[in-house]
Amino acid sequence: MLVCFLFFCIILLSSDRWSTFAAGDKMKMAGSAVLLISLLSAIAPIPSEALNVRGHLLKSKTFRSPPILLGPGSVSNKYYHDVDFPRGHLAVKSFNAEVVDENGIPVPLHETYLHHWVAVPYYALKNSQSSDAQKIPAMLKGNDGVCKRALTQYFGLGSETRHTATWVPDPYGIETGNQEKAPEGYEEKWLLNIHAIDTRGVVDKPSCTECKCDFYNVTIDEYGRTVSKNYTGGLFCCYDQTQCRLKEGFNGEVRKVFLQYTVTWLDWTDAVVPVKIYIFDVTDTAMLDGTHEDSCKVEYQVEECSPENRANNECIHTKTTRAVLPRGGDIVYSVAHQHSGGVGASLHGQDGRLLCESLPTYGTGKEAGNEANYIVGMSSCYPKPGSIKVSDGEVLTIVSNYSSDREHSGVMGLVYILVAEPQQQAPAPSMCFSFPAPWCLPAWMSSNM
Repeated sequence: MLVCFLFFCIILLSSDRWSTFAAGDKMKMAGSAVLLISLLSAIAPIPSEALNVRGHLLKSKTFRSPPILLGPGSVSNKYYHDVDFPRGHLAVKSFNAEVVDENGIPVPLHETYLHHWVAVPYYALKNSQSSDAQKIPAMLKGNDGVCKRALTQYFGLGSETRHTATWVPDPYGIETGNQEKAPEGYEEKWLLNIHAIDTRGVVDKPSCTECKCDFYNVTIDEYGRTVSKNYTGGLFCCYDQTQCRLKEGFNGEVRKVFLQYTVTWLDWTDAVVPVKIYIFDVTDTAMLDGTHEDSCKVEYQVEECSPENRANNECIHTKTTRAVLPRGGDIVYSVAHQHSGGVGASLHGQDGRLLCESLPTYGTGKEAGNEANYIVGMSSCYPKPGSIKVSDGEVLTIVSNYSSDREHSGVMGLVYILVAEPQQQAPAPSMCFSFPAPWCLPAWMSSNM
């Protein structure tokens, strides 16, 4: 009976009677049919082409990083090599993460601030011992650009990680684990870099999370270099094992926290369209300097707005740069990374058109995921397939906006995009449940609408 009803739905969607429904009714019925198909896929015979990308092939698994030991005011910024990650030739569809305690309970940002985390693939000698993984790998795989020296990650976010969509829409996927692309004698592994700051009992939480040098009492960076007097705060002053100033008499225990991350993937098939990963940094001045090497500085300073601007309610600091996109295609996903004070970032084409925009969500409470004054999410850009095209060598403009109501140090303005290069032939039809993209319907269904 259920199979017959499913068949009836498909016939109705493809029949002339479908045209008699109002647009709203069409979408409601299409949505109901999609939900029904997903529930019945295990028992109802679905056309094989409808299961090429999604269906029962979608897999998901949750992992944990090694324990991160943090006392009040302390900083951990470590690299963990050969971490758990799904193995095989895969199409990664999402990578979500958050900080949890030993019992798996989410830790709020006002206790442990997640400055950033990144996940990077690298090539290691086959059958190498685990102790070998403690060394920085000589063969980072990294993404496709543009900041290939400073920003090599495939995945990575910060405080916004709990409420930022990372889903790669169908039929696209991030290719990993293709052994044919590995150098002879090597295999692909993964590393995590996790930068966490414990702010329990500190004198001033914003100063600690923005890595103000005075609050860390740092004048020498982790490489033994003198920190410039003009450098008021940032990564040079909150490196691993530094300590932010505590309130007098505050005592607190050292505790273990973990980066808990969930990877969703499909086994690689010809139905998946691969995407390239590009990360743009608003501090990259290569084009302005006339150099061919990227000069991504990763972080920058936001000065407090002038009295004149404050009087005119114009306390917004805008930083802009330009960079060349190596290879063009369709932008299928984009998201920005900013710190507290950020009000959004955008990417523009050479002709000035808006390609994608990413805006922050700030928390309003105390519970994990809704922490007041912290960015708890960044909106992700999901263009309708084929609607946002960029060309080989196109000069793109990156814009990052911050509130300058007060000074901010060590802020970031990164824009991450996924680009699908032009295909020799159209991708195979796919079962498509790509939340949160509202346009996503199975190709074999939408073709009849």
